[in-house]
Amino acid sequence: MFDFLSEYDVLGVFWVTVQLTFFAAIGSLIWGTILAGMRVSPVPVMRGFAAAYVNLMRNTPLTLIILACSLGLNQTLGVTLGGEGVDQLNFRLAVLGFIAYTATFVCESIRAGINTVPVGQAEAARALGLGFTQVLGIVVLPQAFRSVIGPLASVLIALTKNTTIASTIGVIEASYLMSEMIENESDRILLVFSVFALGFVILTLPVGLILGRVAKKSAVKR
Repeated sequence: MFDFLSEYDVLGVFWVTVQLTFFAAIGSLIWGTILAGMRVSPVPVMRGFAAAYVNLMRNTPLTLIILACSLGLNQTLGVTLGGEGVDQLNFRLAVLGFIAYTATFVCESIRAGINTVPVGQAEAARALGLGFTQVLGIVVLPQAFRSVIGPLASVLIALTKNTTIASTIGVIEASYLMSEMIENESDRILLVFSVFALGFVILTLPVGLILGRVAKKSAVKR
């Protein structure tokens, strides 16, 4: 019944999906943390920039952001991100688009975690002579991260599913191959859908279970 799968590189495209998710998750965590720090910064310009960026990106369709990276950055401005070949270039542009979009949700999750840290701890750190960056990095963020592992897991799962949009700029990942298989295997559409649905369940379900347990064990006791 599933013999036709041997004609397609199903594992290969899911590996591309995993790579998209991994690199975009790392970049989103870094950029999202920076944005969260800017949003709670005492500098009005930094707060204003971060708030404007988050609101703009979060309310812009992800497909539009991915297309903007391809058409705007690459075809209009000539940005290549060091990529060699069309496939590698499109992959890196897709990762950049995912980072720009997903970082806004990471930022809001971390900012919510920052708000759970008692104000007295930050005030005590400042009384000891620590600057804003030191207070944020040494005192506040470690506790904030512990309280938002659950929400960050949800962001990661959403990112994994959002990688299907990379196919709009020609990245050969899971949804790209699924579209091709639907055209070629029109009499097996339900089987094709089942295979790819199962693939995404296998990718996302363990993440939710593992990070859910980690969140319970690392939760800050108040």
